[in-house]
Amino acid sequence: MKNMFKFLGLAVIALVMSFTTFHEKKIIVIDAGHGGKDHGSTFEEHTEKTIADAISKKILALNNSGNVKIVLLRDSDEFKSLEDRVEAINGLNPDLVISLHVNQNPNKTAKGIEAFVSEDNVKYDVSKAYATELLSSLSEERLENRGVKNAPFMILKKSNCPAITLELGFISNEEDRHYITSEDGQNEIASRIYNYVSK
Repeated sequence: MKNMFKFLGLAVIALVMSFTTFHEKKIIVIDAGHGGKDHGSTFEEHTEKTIADAISKKILALNNSGNVKIVLLRDSDEFKSLEDRVEAINGLNPDLVISLHVNQNPNKTAKGIEAFVSEDNVKYDVSKAYATELLSSLSEERLENRGVKNAPFMILKKSNCPAITLELGFISNEEDRHYITSEDGQNEIASRIYNYVSK
């Protein structure tokens, strides 16, 4: 009799487990562009590497979701080659990689946020769809939407997952520069990116 109850108990557990879905965490890689000896775009005391680093850390700090794992590809002021970045990304096998950058142009009136994807990426269509949605959630009166474009950037081409490069405004434009270097602006950008990837 005891064996029968034991068998029935195991059968009930098996039945419950068969209707239970176990969700693994979604992995999002945030790649803060440049770093170390590579400053990226600069204007006076402002550098692309520090802006990208600050926003990436703010995204990580916002993560209170049990369903999302945020991984920073660069969490200090260090130089990482593109090859090393791609190797790290493909080792993690993430659901999405977002590479954060800042634009610069001799034309100081050029402004706004834009995204790049690569037609050579194995997940090109998904990358483009994510980039379009992400730009829509980021652009507002403070950041003009310049659209999604194709580019042969190594991280976009070689990552075995959806990959996006985000140019978070122009450091050469006074309005954009004020926004992307301010605490409020960086917090808002980080919050919008996090809200998108965590939904």
